Parts: sequence; structure tokens; C-alpha cells
Amino acid sequence: MSERIITFGEATREAMLEEMRADERVFVYGEDIAKQGGIFGQFAGMKDEFPERVLDTPISETALVGAGVGAAIAGAKPVIDLHFADFIGIAMDEVLNQMAKAHYMFGGQASMSLVLRAPDGLMKHGAAQHSQSLETWFTNIPGIRVVVPSTPANGKQLLKAAIKDPDPVIYFENKGLFPVKGNVPDDLPDIDLGKAEIVKPGTDVTLISYGLMLTKALAAAEAIEREHGVSVEVIDLRSISPLDMPTIYESVKRTGHLVIAHEAIKIGGVGGEIAARVAENHFDYLRGPILRVGAKFSPLPFSPVLEDYVLAGEREITAALKAAAGLGEAA
Repeated sequence: MSERIITFGEATREAMLEEMRADERVFVYGEDIAKQGGIFGQFAGMKDEFPERVLDTPISETALVGAGVGAAIAGAKPVIDLHFADFIGIAMDEVLNQMAKAHYMFGGQASMSLVLRAPDGLMKHGAAQHSQSLETWFTNIPGIRVVVPSTPANGKQLLKAAIKDPDPVIYFENKGLFPVKGNVPDDLPDIDLGKAEIVKPGTDVTLISYGLMLTKALAAAEAIEREHGVSVEVIDLRSISPLDMPTIYESVKRTGHLVIAHEAIKIGGVGGEIAARVAENHFDYLRGPILRVGAKFSPLPFSPVLEDYVLAGEREITAALKAAAGLGEAA
């Protein structure tokens, strides 16, 4: 593959344009995306090529999702930009009772090929209403796929796969990812929406993460391997509903130790579900306790010092890896 370095925002813009060129049913709408190109610039210039399929809307999450549900039932393939995932609660009835259930309640006769692009996670000093990681809520709703990209390359791959998928998909893209640069080859292969990826093989500890936290997980894994000789296998979930449990089970079988890290609050997070499934189904694979790393149970403060205190990062992941390897105690 040829090397091509672009930002996450540019990669997702390419994904949108390619799918819109390939399928005239695909259109995108949301707040400030046609004239302004989106709050993170991820839709810049798209209206020039598709003036009737890149649309600005009023500020109404309820109307955004409700219109998308109707459009999908009618056979279109809407991509809805939610601006900030923090305000997805305003449209919760449309997500929970309409989008997720229409295909089921109409006996398979209603199409629901729809993508919600939901920028979530930390926005530096965005405080309690603009820096939330809410993705775990939606893993408890049957009928919705939930995916979380971690790099420009899999951001493009996951978005293209989500648009093509016949089921509704929520695409949680971390706000901090948009300026991040990475290699996105022209001949990037298609991927399976429900498949995790082993991004770093290892033999001593399995470390699972997703989204922007994956960067911190990889840094912690490389540091402990360099300083202590502990070989860490790192898995990028990519999809949190469904979870690719076979890949996780096989990794834990090889290493015997499991650490799960995410930016979202630790209590009730994806890490707890993975830990429960491993303990229920393959307790015999484990040679030590499962450890989880996540944010403290608190609204995110505006104060930079308190923000750093509430959120977990490379330091906390490193401490958990050391504890799993018998080199210390978890933070």
C-alpha cells in the first residue's frame, strides 16, 4: 500500500464522498455542515459537489434523528451529524424507540440503513456538557451497531462500512481525533464492522481499548515492554456492539492476563461487560484479576487540573499493566 498521511477529518470526508458517489441514496445533513463544513471541518467543500445532498438544518436533534428514521424507511441512506454527542439525549426516543426497533417491529419490512455521526469524548476544557463519552449507553439497546474509530485509516474504513450496512449504526468519533494525522492508503481494504483488530501482538498481558484511548494504550504497552520486558498484546475493539469476543478470548487464552482501558467512566463501562463475559465463559484462562481503567465517576470539570484528575490516561494504564504483570499495584 502507498503511504499517504492525512488527518482523521480528511479521511472521514473522503469516506463520505466515495460513498455518495457510489450510491445516490446517501445524503448527509446536520447543523453548520453545508456552509461551514462542520464544526471540525470534516464536511468542508462537500456541498460544492453535492449541493442537494449536503444540507444544513435547524438546531433540533429530535428533528434530525426523526427525519433520518423516516428517510431510511423510505429507502434513503441518511448520514446524520449530531454536532456533539453530548446532546444525543434530546433525541433519545427517536434513537431508542424508533431507529433501533423499526426493522424488528415491522417484521423486517422497514429498512433502517442510517448512520449517526456522534462526536464524543474530551474537548479540552469543554467542561461537563461538551466532553462526555456516552457510547456505553447504546450498547444496551438491541438493534443498533455501535462503532468507535481510533485512527484516520480505520475511521475511513468504519464509516464506509457503516454507510453500506443495512442496519442503523452510531459512529462515535472522539472530538480529539479530527486533527490527528495517520497513514491512509488509497487502496485501503474494506473491513467487517463487528471485527476487532490486534494492533500489537504480545504474550504476557492482553490490553483492550478503543477510540482515542488506544493511542495511550499503545504508548503504555510500549513503555512497559521497553522498561520491564513485559510483552503486551493490544486489541483495538473498533466495534463495541457487537463485541468481537472470540478475538478477545483467544488473546486472553494466550496471555492469561487482561486489562481494559477506555476514556468513558469506569463504572458501567464497556470494560465491565468484557470483564464479565471473560470471567463467565473462560475464567480458566486467567492467571490473575481482570483490571479496568476509566474515568472517575464525576462530571468532567472545566479546571485543567481537575480534568486531568478525573480522566485516566497513560499513567493509569501503565500502572494496571504493571499490576497485571506482578510488578506493582493498579492506580
